[in-house]
Amino acid sequence: MDADREPLAAWAERRDRRRESDRQITGRRRAEPLDPAARGRAAHLAPDAPRVLFQLDEESSEWLPVGVADNAAEAAAFIHGW
Repeated sequence: MDADREPLAAWAERRDRRRESDRQITGRRRAEPLDPAARGRAAHLAPDAPRVLFQLDEESSEWLPVGVADNAAEAAAFIHGW
């Protein structure tokens, strides 16, 4: 089917399947540097910068802040449940 003529309901269903699979890959926790100069979430970018910790809310599917880690190592411990 031509992507320009795909019904909206079919597109929305495909998008929701993709989002669910992405969520399974990325997990339910994440951390982002508080330093505005550190772009992205990679640990090698400003490894000593504090990071805000997020957890996925099951009901709303929104990322909610749950704390702050002092550095990338502490953030990794939160993400992986160490």
